[in-house]
Amino acid sequence: MNKKNDKKSGKKSSQLVIRVEKEDRDQFVKLCEELDTSAAREIRRFMREFVQQNG
Repeated sequence: MNKKNDKKSGKKSSQLVIRVEKEDRDQFVKLCEELDTSAAREIRRFMREFVQQNG
């Protein structure tokens, strides 16, 4: 399956595990909820933008 089909199916093919301070995580998740988005979505968006700007 190619990347285009992966995006359409909504299935992710890998996972990234990071450790952060609980307080930072909780504040981030709360803010994402207030903004009607998810933490995972915002991290993926950050990663795409970071790669585009620096890659």
